[in-house]
Amino acid sequence: MSDAVVQVSDVHKVYTRGGERIDVLRGLHLEVAAGEFVALMGPSGSGKSTLLNLIGGLDTPTSGRVLVAGRDLTHASSRELARWRAEHVGFVFQFYNLLPVLTAARNVELPLLLTTLARAERRRHVEAALALVGLTDRARHYPAQLSGGQEQRVGIARAIVTDPTLLLCDEPTGDLDRETASEILDLLVALNGRYHKTIVMVTHDAIAAARAGRVVHLDKGRLVEARAA
Repeated sequence: MSDAVVQVSDVHKVYTRGGERIDVLRGLHLEVAAGEFVALMGPSGSGKSTLLNLIGGLDTPTSGRVLVAGRDLTHASSRELARWRAEHVGFVFQFYNLLPVLTAARNVELPLLLTTLARAERRRHVEAALALVGLTDRARHYPAQLSGGQEQRVGIARAIVTDPTLLLCDEPTGDLDRETASEILDLLVALNGRYHKTIVMVTHDAIAAARAGRVVHLDKGRLVEARAA
């Protein structure tokens, strides 16, 4: 793919635990084009979360190459990776990871505190992100005052507030009931289709995966199947 946002080439990831070698990823290759919505599936221990962490610059491979948004992450320093993540990656987590002492608006604003934007400009970005996820009227509510679906919408607003190149979603519907999960997936599909956001989503849920444009299957650290949804 000439327009690939993500290029993972012959990547191995090895951990050592108690003297035992654990090969999590074994010569994996994956490309994700700009504007794609890819679901990453596989059994527990297959390497899904490890791969997501490598793509998001939260970890580095033992060998091979990870190129994302034009940047080779393979040998970048922790400081370089942190700066790169702030500009290019939005993370959406299963358990939302909202700070309970902050309002929805302040939670969404957090990534912007790493930028040079003035306070008024940050506020405009926050308002736009909350409007996009349909939570303008919940801006001053605290997480404890929100439903699970609303909390996840705040999490998505926080992920997109910097207009990142890539959204990485780790089981974004795993803690939600089916109806609420469907609403969150509708939002992700809209972000992909209407706003052309590139999305990689880890999920165990075949119904959730079917909403993506492509499903990638991992097993024992290897890519075993890729098919159109």
